[in-house]
Amino acid sequence: MLAVYRPDGPGKAERMSTLTETFGEPISVYTREQAIEDGVLVDVTEWARETGINGPTVITAALWHLVDIDSKPRPCPTQSTRGRAHDVLSLAAFALRGALAARREPDVFYRCRLGRVTPQLRAVAAGDGVTIGLPEDF
Repeated sequence: MLAVYRPDGPGKAERMSTLTETFGEPISVYTREQAIEDGVLVDVTEWARETGINGPTVITAALWHLVDIDSKPRPCPTQSTRGRAHDVLSLAAFALRGALAARREPDVFYRCRLGRVTPQLRAVAAGDGVTIGLPEDF
């Protein structure tokens, strides 16, 4: 299983203090929950558990557009949204585990074939869970 970093762990107060000292108080805060409600992020936590990602997991709307083949006018008969999502999530879990095993930051880039395209994807395991998307989404 892939363990997700928790923001309330050791050092949280020091990190927040340093950020506030450097940049001042935030003007606005856009939460993960708000992004899910707005459709900017798509919650795939249940599917992610099947691939070994233990924690809240979302993918960006831009990536979801590539993954969601079932809502297309003529879906490919040999592919499904669930299958594409499984590919994206499995490869993310594998890449993140590799980064953690090498004691690197859990912020990885990888490629996953989605139909006729093979976009570069980015997976980040941070305080609020795992976020997966196209590099330009971050």
